[in-house]
Parts: sequence; structure tokens; C-alpha cells
Amino acid sequence: MAWVPAEAAVEELMPQLLPVEPCDLTEGFDPSVPPRTPQEYLRRVQIEAAQCPDVVVAQIDPKKLKRKQSVNVSLSGCQPAPEGYSPTLQWQQQQVAQFSTVRQSVNRHRSHWKSQQLDSNVTMPKSEDEEGWKKFCLGERLCAEGVTVGPAASESPGIDYVQIGFPPLLSIVSRMNQATVTSVLEYLSNWFGERDFTPELGRWLYALLACLEKPLLPEAHSLIRQLARRCSEVRLLVDSKDDERVPALNLLICLVSSTVRKLRCKQLILYISQFSLFLVFLYK
Repeated sequence: MAWVPAEAAVEELMPQLLPVEPCDLTEGFDPSVPPRTPQEYLRRVQIEAAQCPDVVVAQIDPKKLKRKQSVNVSLSGCQPAPEGYSPTLQWQQQQVAQFSTVRQSVNRHRSHWKSQQLDSNVTMPKSEDEEGWKKFCLGERLCAEGVTVGPAASESPGIDYVQIGFPPLLSIVSRMNQATVTSVLEYLSNWFGERDFTPELGRWLYALLACLEKPLLPEAHSLIRQLARRCSEVRLLVDSKDDERVPALNLLICLVSSTVRKLRCKQLILYISQFSLFLVFLYK
């Protein structure tokens, strides 16, 4: 007489991923001992799967996690901060919270600012125009090779944005789709890879990071990691911790680290969920 477990009478609510044909097992089949045949092995897997609960909830103590959480996440390839150059954890948390507020505000009011009329002197380059975007963001004086940037000389009291670069106004960045945001971020990162950090560059990098929508495009994820590495390299070259570039560089590194950390957590959760779902379909 074939051994038939009680679970076999339960109606299957989910289809088997790998159907197993019914097989006759001897009366001496004991599921508590190692299987001796392929049929016994498959039957034992079915029995163990039937004993598993349909839903498993992890018992996690949030208080323990909260004590260990930090936005000070190391990125592969980033140079450690020299002594006295690294910001405090409280400063990092404040910057991440403020940046999150800025991102939400940009996304919430994007349609409004996109509908606003641009000034007559604002002509945004095409997405593929790398040199055009560099000059648009940083100004022709800063982009000119071999030119020392000094006070702008102008006969009129107005500001010549063509020379000093246009600031990342909401009316401008709201008109940039994700492909353009990623492209401009790449253009400025390439420029930064061969030159020093400037306030004009910092303002645009911050604005572009705030305009990145989630989930990030793969190329955007790679770019922000590259940006953080370059910031850490430039920070090593700064002579004094009181230099105005240090907090700006720390800010960009902090924001990228926080973004990467959140992405890793989401990817891990997604992987665990997908793997758990796969096991359910496999053994049910």
C-alpha cells in the first residue's frame, strides 16, 4: 500500500512550478530519514513545503536598528576624509533631511514652474550639446581654457549670464526630462573630472541631484557614484579644513551616500521578496 500523507487531501490553491507526477512509495517510506531514491527526495520536499507557513513575518526590533542607522555610508573607491575634514553625523542627517524636502518640493511644483515663461535671454541647449550645456551652466569665462576667472567686467549694471552661467532656476530645471538631467550631470561630471570645484558647479550638481527621479536610471546610478569619488579626491587636495569647498564637497558625498544606501536597501528587499515568491511557487 502506498504511503499517502494527510496534506495530499488539501486542494492546491497555487499551481506547481515544477509538477511532480504521483509515485507509489513503499510502506517502509520514512520521511524522517535521508531519501534513498529520487522519488523519495521529491516527496520529502513536498512534505517539508506543506509544513511551512504561507506567510512569514520577521520579528525585527526597530529600536535596535535605529541605534545603528547612519547616513555615513562608505562608497567603493571614495577616499577617506582627512582628519578634521569629515562632518558630524548630526550635520549629515540634517543635510539629508533638507535635501529630501527640496526633492519633494521640486517634484510637487514641477508642472507649475515648467509652465512659466523663460526670460528672453535664456536659450536652453539641446540635450546632446555637451559644450553648450557646460557654457550654459558654468559660463563662457569658466569654460574658456587658460582663462583666469575673476570679477565680471561689464559696462552695464546688469548681470551677463552668458559669461558667468545661468543659475539652476526652477523654471529651467523643471523643463529638463530625466534623460536631459542625466546627460547634463554627465557633462558637468566630466568637466569636474579635469578641473577644480567651483560654486557654480556645486549649485548645478545639487540641483541635478534633486531633479533625479526614482527609480534611478542605471547610468545615473553610476554617475553619482563617480561624482562622489571625484569629490573625495578633490577634498584630499584642499589645504585647510576651513576652505569653503570642504562643506560643499562633504555635502555632495553625503547626499550620494544616502541615495546609494537607500537603493541598496530597496534592492535587497526586492530580491528577498522575489526569491521568497519563487520558493512559494516552487514548493507549493
